[in-house]
Amino acid sequence: MAKQDRLDTPGRRSAWLPRLRMDQDTFGSFAETFARWMGTANFIIWMTIVIIIWLIWNVNDPNAPDRWPFAFLTLALSLQASYAAPLILLAQNRQEARDRVSLEHDRQVAAQSRADMDFLAREIASLRMRMNDVATRDFIRSELRDLLAELSEDPEQERPAK
Repeated sequence: MAKQDRLDTPGRRSAWLPRLRMDQDTFGSFAETFARWMGTANFIIWMTIVIIIWLIWNVNDPNAPDRWPFAFLTLALSLQASYAAPLILLAQNRQEARDRVSLEHDRQVAAQSRADMDFLAREIASLRMRMNDVATRDFIRSELRDLLAELSEDPEQERPAK
């Protein structure tokens, strides 16, 4: 017995079918398009029309089998659901991945904005501290008024005698 034939030894898996290689983005894009189309009113209306026609045809057709008149319709709807569910899940997974990337980008932008706001707040505080040392227009006016009041009170006292 060869080593590969034993069940307890891992070996190369012989493939019955050839491996199908497909671009994930292309198939994902198809899944999203299909899921979007299935979520439209247009699809629901056409599906309802097809089912109504099928029901009318099976009820009024004298050659339809009496035992299971709607068996093929049930099979077709089950087949559609079995393909639609994984495609919808794939589209949701891709949307979740896009949302995750977008959320991370939003977090980075928010962090950068926060850092910018903190920097600007520090700069404004620094400017305010520097402005406390600068003589303002009101301060200069009040000092000039005080000097003018002192000069106008007694002009003779301050003049030296000749």
